[in-house]
Amino acid sequence: MTITAPKLRNRSSLTSSDRFVFLLAAPVVLVLLVYIVVPMFATAATSAEGSGSAYNGFFNGSSGTALGLSVGISVGSVLTTGILGTILAVLLSRFDFPGRRILRLFALLPMALPPLIGAVSFYFLYAESGILPRFLARYLGADAAAVSANGVWGVLLVHTMTMYPYFYLAVASALAGSDASMEEAALNLGASRFRMWRTVLLPMLTPALVSGTLLTFMVSMASFTAPQFYNVQTLTMQIVASRTSGAYDVAAAQAVVLSVVSIFFLLSMRWYENRRIHRGASKGTPQAVKVLHGVLPRTAAGVGSLLVVLFLMAPPATIALLSFTVDGSWTTQILPPDYTLGNFTRIFTDPVTLRPILVSAQMSFAAMLAGILVGVLAAWVVTRWKGPGKGLLDVMVMLPWALPGTVIGVNIVTAFATPGPFNLGQVLIGSLWILPVAYFVRFLPLVFRSANASLAQIDPGVEEAARNLGAGPWRTLRTVTVPLMSRGILAGALMAFIQGFGEYVASVVVYPARYAPLSVEIYNRIYSNEFGTAAAYGTLQMVLILAVLVIAQRLETPRRARKPRGEGPAGAEPSLTRVMAPTPT
Repeated sequence: MTITAPKLRNRSSLTSSDRFVFLLAAPVVLVLLVYIVVPMFATAATSAEGSGSAYNGFFNGSSGTALGLSVGISVGSVLTTGILGTILAVLLSRFDFPGRRILRLFALLPMALPPLIGAVSFYFLYAESGILPRFLARYLGADAAAVSANGVWGVLLVHTMTMYPYFYLAVASALAGSDASMEEAALNLGASRFRMWRTVLLPMLTPALVSGTLLTFMVSMASFTAPQFYNVQTLTMQIVASRTSGAYDVAAAQAVVLSVVSIFFLLSMRWYENRRIHRGASKGTPQAVKVLHGVLPRTAAGVGSLLVVLFLMAPPATIALLSFTVDGSWTTQILPPDYTLGNFTRIFTDPVTLRPILVSAQMSFAAMLAGILVGVLAAWVVTRWKGPGKGLLDVMVMLPWALPGTVIGVNIVTAFATPGPFNLGQVLIGSLWILPVAYFVRFLPLVFRSANASLAQIDPGVEEAARNLGAGPWRTLRTVTVPLMSRGILAGALMAFIQGFGEYVASVVVYPARYAPLSVEIYNRIYSNEFGTAAAYGTLQMVLILAVLVIAQRLETPRRARKPRGEGPAGAEPSLTRVMAPTPT
């Protein structure tokens, strides 16, 4: 009697809301286990076949060299992007000068550049056969090889110019939220400006710097397009090469090692951040932007802004220019000699040329629908879950975001190579349906995080009021909670769709030969010397991304909250930047 009584009390204490959470949690956990956790363990099991012979000599062979190169490039990328992004954030958040507003806008441009197209544009601009080295060689007599960016330096250039927004956004946001009274107090107490920065501002910027470091390192470790174009044998390149050559156990071992390094770095940075929490007793004193005075400083700032804008605009402008070139006509000239509209006409009139766009659109749309269903339910369950395991469920959903795309591809290929109940008894490898599965796994965290953020802003009392008025848990979720979350759900879904539309890293591992998605087709066209058609694909992709960003910005900012004119507070960023999540390249 004394043993069974507590159990009866615990069981009877469960409310209908608790049971509803458990009811929805069951399918969500099952989906996460099948499509995220089990594939990871399947890859680990494959890597251990043959008594783990795939790991023999791993760190002494080419795989070890590739791992060291990946880590070295990632550390170098963190340093270069950290310096550039932080300096740009300080300049644009604390000082006012001619060209500041337009520079603030264009500073975010790399985030709208698809990873593959970004790497292509930098290659055509700065590689030895690119536009700039050819121009310098022709008119200034420079050695094209000496002034070009090749190999590791080319990869670092691409990483620096496409990933600095991770630091820029984080530091700019932290500076905008810092309290001006604390800085004034430090200066009034006799501290020099350098000491004030070192002892007051830098500690407050630690979370922002850690965030930028974490994102940049993870994305650099997962980088594939830039190493592929500059032929740098990083570990992601090695995984694809092993997979292509049929050495599945070696590819699995390389994927496991890359996953372990990425997850270890993620946990290390979170541990470091938790040990260095700095909170100020803020009075809410807003920051004032310092206006530059004098002809020389304002002229230098204006000219510098113009040069930076031109530098940032050059990659997308190059892709747009190349989209009008005649395939095969650009060989040794500085700029393409012949131009045509035929590339765009052929895309929309030739079914074969149009197929990659349709494949990417349909597969990413299917993945988006699945992401909405699972992501919204997962966000609701994680938020309303009152028992233990909430953190574990959160980690399970976000795990694909911490893994490189090549690892996701290898995991899926390993898990769904044989018929099973969760692939309806079919072998997904070699079929078109492997693509939406890969996109769903990779971009589920986008929908989940966006829905979770919207749900966090909803007062639970609203749901309680609906239930007190007689609505059941399901009706409350369907008629009250989901409509209130709709903007966040739509924003996350749009981002998942657009990321799937341009996805390349996992696609190159899993795509069926007859149905190449858009990103793979762009790469194939480039290597077939069809630069015009490849750039036309890329231009359409950039236009689509910009359209989605505008829609996402509208969704995030209610009409009544938009300011008709003028600029927001110092350091405030356009809302589209908050929905544009970083994507492993």
